[in-house]
Amino acid sequence: MTERKTVVYPNPQVLAEAVAARTLLTIIDLLAEPNRKRVDIAVTGGTDGNRVFAAMNASPLNDAVDWSRVHVWWGDERFVAADDDDRNAKQARRFLNILVERGLMPEENIHEMPADTRDAAQIAAATDEENDAVLADAAAAYQKELIEQLGEEPTLDIALFGVGPDAHFASLFPGRSEVLIDDPHVLVAGVRDSPKPPPLRVTLTVPMIARSRRTWVFASGERKADAVAAAFAQPRNPHTTNGLR
Repeated sequence: MTERKTVVYPNPQVLAEAVAARTLLTIIDLLAEPNRKRVDIAVTGGTDGNRVFAAMNASPLNDAVDWSRVHVWWGDERFVAADDDDRNAKQARRFLNILVERGLMPEENIHEMPADTRDAAQIAAATDEENDAVLADAAAAYQKELIEQLGEEPTLDIALFGVGPDAHFASLFPGRSEVLIDDPHVLVAGVRDSPKPPPLRVTLTVPMIARSRRTWVFASGERKADAVAAAFAQPRNPHTTNGLR
């Protein structure tokens, strides 16, 4: 059974710095393994995720990472325009673009989830069926990229996730059909009518996340304490939490 461990830090900033240091040290250690060619990590957005990026950017450990061998993926994404401020990728780019501009990370190592290329009028006029089709295409494209890069059974070395007050992580919301996906061949899914705006999203599925070698879920604030407690008290219950193992 996969080991589960809870660590409590005194405040959100210390949490972010601890996650950043743990992430950077793990990348450094993995890249030092014989015959290791690359490290693949899925990152997250949100307040906690952005704090972690800021802490990584400020950490002296950055200089010890061979970023040319690190590939960055996303656990989920808001399906909006590529330049929309809601995009997790746009927020993460504040850190990643520094690495690219310094020549430390090739642009092709950054694997963003697809963005919505429709204009505002097309989005407003779209039916549920049309949105489902667009989301299905986006999910299929990202799954194809995962398989092309990582093989028929793609596995991430590290997957980072924040948690919402309702216990969702990635874009897997309690009681939603996406949480119930257990087909090992469905690695990415679209989400329509997300309980949390924006309504259209793309997310890794539970089967894909469960294959990650290290899955780190972090949250700060009293509002999220009950969600984390429920996830540990009722593991694998997709109706009251999110299927979190």
